[in-house]
Amino acid sequence: MAVITVTELNRYVKRMIDCDPLLGRITVKGELSNCKLHYSGHLYFALKDETSVVKGVMFKSQVSYLNFQPENGQKVIISGRISVYERDGQYQLYADDMQPDGIGALYLAYEQLKQKLESEGLFDEERKKKLPAFPRRIGVITSPTGAAIRDIINVLSRRYKMADVYLYPVLVQGAEAPRELIQALHYFHTTGWADVLIIGRGGGSIEDLWAFNDEGVARAISDCKIPVISAVGHETDFTIADFVADLRAPTPSAAAELAVPSQVELEERFAVSYLRLRQAYLNGMEQRKKLLKNITDRRIYTKPFEQIEKRQMDLDRLVQQLNRETQQSQLLHRERLGTLAEKLQALSPLSVLSRGYTTTTDTSGTLISRAEQLTQGQEISLTYTDGTANCTVNEIKKREATQ
Repeated sequence: MAVITVTELNRYVKRMIDCDPLLGRITVKGELSNCKLHYSGHLYFALKDETSVVKGVMFKSQVSYLNFQPENGQKVIISGRISVYERDGQYQLYADDMQPDGIGALYLAYEQLKQKLESEGLFDEERKKKLPAFPRRIGVITSPTGAAIRDIINVLSRRYKMADVYLYPVLVQGAEAPRELIQALHYFHTTGWADVLIIGRGGGSIEDLWAFNDEGVARAISDCKIPVISAVGHETDFTIADFVADLRAPTPSAAAELAVPSQVELEERFAVSYLRLRQAYLNGMEQRKKLLKNITDRRIYTKPFEQIEKRQMDLDRLVQQLNRETQQSQLLHRERLGTLAEKLQALSPLSVLSRGYTTTTDTSGTLISRAEQLTQGQEISLTYTDGTANCTVNEIKKREATQ
């Protein structure tokens, strides 16, 4: 018998286990212990029952799909494969999927995911998109064979025939349901081939509705640019999808009613609006007729020439008054001008000269009014009313000042 190394032994055992079809795809249930989420994103744990334990690991790529937070003491069902970690020579469970075991565990996972998404703000009213008032294309994401699609089509055909309905058929329960729901939401999000979406199914147990509690589905609804109405189960059923959706309907039929207006109600509202508009038009016309009649009944329109003659008489009277006032104003100003002329004549130097007086200036034109301004031999000019005389001063006789 050949001697082999420990590494060769572990590698051989690993190869034998990896070739076992039973261990290549196995589902096992138990209680989590030593559960630790590594900084790398990998989840390390031990799965135990009353008497045994097996170590396990779930890699980061699979951890991201979990819709609950694994914790010590939780009972879970894990699907994966058995293989050997060569370095330690220990076999362990490599988990591909992990689900809570039992209704209590499902409710715990539900509450954990709800708290997580709520803390991220995915339920905030500010994120909710407003539904279009008059949608032309309605996308429906549900099972093509379920009662939900029949109820939705019945309501839409009765309530709002103007909209086209586009069904994206999906599984609404089972392991593949979340993936198909996400694909459908992504399709409408990328193509924009709908004005509003209805996503849902009929009633069922918590296990039946569990696909609508999937974190990936919730995030796809939140990211969708098209308004989404959730209609999952009955009125008392609440799923994570209901909290994330822009509007929650208690049933698929109710979702159809919320998605579109009532065509009958629209026609009634249109009829009422038409009657109001017509009445407003008639009232406006009547008011304008009365206003026009009041205007045409005035004397200026019934007897226009009489009004013109009256205005002509008023104009003639104003012209006469203007002429009269103009003449009076001219006379008054003429009298004032005569008075001012008389005063100016009295003050004029020529008037003084006409009475025998003269004015004396030197050669530079400076006025000489006193004898003391003269010098003997000085040339001066005497101005009369009718001319001037140039003279030479021969003698100066000063008059003694009188007391």
